[in-house]
Amino acid sequence: MEIIATKIKDLVIVKPDVFNDERGYFFEAYNKERFHAAGLTMDFVQDNESKSMRGVLRGLHFQKPPYAQGKLVRVVKGSVMDVAVDLRGGSPTFGKWESVILTESNKLMLWIPEGFAHGFVCLEDHSVFTYKCTNLYNKASEGSILWNDPDINVQWNIENPILSEKDKVAPYFKDFVTPFK
Repeated sequence: MEIIATKIKDLVIVKPDVFNDERGYFFEAYNKERFHAAGLTMDFVQDNESKSMRGVLRGLHFQKPPYAQGKLVRVVKGSVMDVAVDLRGGSPTFGKWESVILTESNKLMLWIPEGFAHGFVCLEDHSVFTYKCTNLYNKASEGSILWNDPDINVQWNIENPILSEKDKVAPYFKDFVTPFK
């Protein structure tokens, strides 16, 4: 397993060791001992999965403390452009974003710690996206920021994404007061 740093502290790409042969492939998507040895000492309590069509954009979502979630995300089928935005108050990268293409072929994973907004856009039909979470979902703690907020300026490379009603009317970043200290 290789841990690849991004330009945002604590946000890392995880490249698993994949073993291929004529039968297919095998890899460990998560191994607590190996992750902890690499400095990723999270504990997971919930797994989520979504399936979406090409052009579906989900995000930018987060949960406020005390239900904030860290997420280990990956694609099982298809491909997505995955995005994380730093919402941690006092961080030198507050309001900055990072993206990575996650595919069923590259098998990369992204570790998104607590204090980040998260979103993704599906690049292929029938993309299956999974994430392990460090905290349980709590509806009263959910938050979001407008996917195309001009101050964050994520380069989604999509003109007319398919959005939920909630994501169409998410608040602007300029109105956001961070609960992540």
